[in-house]
Amino acid sequence: MALVTECARRLAPNRRVVRDVQGVSLLLPWSHRLPDFADRHPTYGRNLVAVAEAIASCTPGRWTMVDVGANVGDSALQVLARVDADVLCVEGDPRWLEYLRFNVAFDQRISIEPSLVVVDGSNAVLTPVRSHGTTTFLPGGPGRNASIRQVLADELPARHTGLAPVRLVKSDTDGFDTRIVPGLAGAWRDDRPALFFEYDPALSRAAGDPDPSAVWTGLADLGYTDVGVWNNRGEAMMWLDIGAVQGAETVLDLPQGRRGYHYWDVCVVGPDDPARGAIHDLVERSG
Repeated sequence: MALVTECARRLAPNRRVVRDVQGVSLLLPWSHRLPDFADRHPTYGRNLVAVAEAIASCTPGRWTMVDVGANVGDSALQVLARVDADVLCVEGDPRWLEYLRFNVAFDQRISIEPSLVVVDGSNAVLTPVRSHGTTTFLPGGPGRNASIRQVLADELPARHTGLAPVRLVKSDTDGFDTRIVPGLAGAWRDDRPALFFEYDPALSRAAGDPDPSAVWTGLADLGYTDVGVWNNRGEAMMWLDIGAVQGAETVLDLPQGRRGYHYWDVCVVGPDDPARGAIHDLVERSG
């Protein structure tokens, strides 16, 4: 039966279905692999939710999560199912924006920035390359793709001036994270949010970043000091001083079969973050 279903999905990849993912109901194209990942690994994506809960426990009053690469809204809805906060969803792919708008329309705590965060203001033509529910934007392609709206990280605060203090920035941008996360951190420098993102050096190099590990120096220069690490299944691994990450990350250069996972999820915090202790305990308790 599973083989029949998989064949049907391949024949009708754009069929719209409603799936339950980690307790959240989502409208998705049938080809989207998020439900498969979550079914196979129950901890998948739950680390972000746990980080948000830790922040909520240490933050009086309203606060905001900025969700860059929001896709269909799964992270925003899973977080808001457990904490009361505001979420700014940033998504640049028109394909996922359609699903995002539908999925979050009922929740007034969520606002949407329909743009792709970029590292320079050249407004270059970009081509979205989609696979199993994710999108990588590559330079070049037909001119029609120039219509994809682009925004610099440091432009976002001025476009969303009514946000409560930004306490958490999540980035999932298929290899562009190492280049845009320092910009996002700088944009909300006064709030000094925790930064949660995928760290995949091979994917970052494929996306055009010749030195992904430079992200650690850039974040240290902004005052960040500590890094919690999970594998891509959402299982806690270790807590590191930011200066020790470059030594530890050599494991990511090993073949996948030798390390058993694809990439890291990381949460980066500063020494004065009120939730630093709670996030540290979360990693150490789960690891």
